[in-house]
Amino acid sequence: MSPTSKPLPLAASHYTRTAVALHWVVAGIIICTFSLGLVVSDMHFSPQKLKLVAYHKWLGITVLALVALRGIWRLTHQAPALPPMPAWQQIGAKFTHALMYTLMFAIPFSGWLFSSATGYQVVYLGILPLPNLLAKNKLLADALGDIHATFAWLMFYVLLLHVAAALKHHFLDRDETLRRMLRWRTH
Repeated sequence: MSPTSKPLPLAASHYTRTAVALHWVVAGIIICTFSLGLVVSDMHFSPQKLKLVAYHKWLGITVLALVALRGIWRLTHQAPALPPMPAWQQIGAKFTHALMYTLMFAIPFSGWLFSSATGYQVVYLGILPLPNLLAKNKLLADALGDIHATFAWLMFYVLLLHVAAALKHHFLDRDETLRRMLRWRTH
């Protein structure tokens, strides 16, 4: 904490338990999904690849559902105020968060569209068939595959920036930015 900043009360400065849990669960699933996507993109066609692609799709749909839940939670529970920081950092934080939320929807949705355009239906957890959103179309599938991959790599770089900023605030600025996502309030 900087010498000029005054600590906020815990309830006003930290996220709720639900928000913290959703943050870390979604972060973990995104890392797993991205890693699995990298692995399967380099594999030759095989039953093992098909199995791993199915897992990748399941994780992506799980992210989509959890981010929708997180968005609903956020609409009903105000996020804590940012700790005192320069205006450009506040703008950067708001822009980065908006971009991450957009990508957390766009990546799984573009993957679902890609899967539909390739003609392979998403069957969530091998049980629940999700509707194909598009008819099979090779040209469109190729474009959607590129879009999906581009969004995923953009998320990778934005997440690196997000983590770097959190660590900078924690270790250099010694403010509450990271701690507000490590502790939680009870309501």
